[in-house]
Amino acid sequence: MEGERKMRLDGFGLFVEDMAKMIRFYRDVLGFEIQEGEDTSNVYLIKDGTLFLLYGRNDFEKMTSRRYEYVKGLNGHAEIALYVDTFEEVDAEYENAVSKGAVSVLEPETEPWGQRTCYIADPEGNLIEIGSFNRPFAR
Repeated sequence: MEGERKMRLDGFGLFVEDMAKMIRFYRDVLGFEIQEGEDTSNVYLIKDGTLFLLYGRNDFEKMTSRRYEYVKGLNGHAEIALYVDTFEEVDAEYENAVSKGAVSVLEPETEPWGQRTCYIADPEGNLIEIGSFNRPFAR
């Protein structure tokens, strides 16, 4: 329709307690190209065409003049999904991440719907899926 307003997904963010630890995890374990220093309060990063944000919890609370409740430990409120092109890459990326300190949640397995998938968690308990349908990524 002409003149119709469209809302588009711009990105997503995580509210983090220990910014330095989370920057090290996403940069050094998962290979995100984070340029900010570990003493920053917010990270704004374009990852594969999507805005990825890390917000310091205290800074966000100051900005919005509100207090929030945060889930502690391994949580199932959301996940970050990462895609690789082959089943072998799922296994390799899982092993690489766990060897660098990621918490193993589910070892790689091939699901009945044809996806090979696994789950790890970042240092603050956010779930991260690494999966593949054994073919190059396509939207």
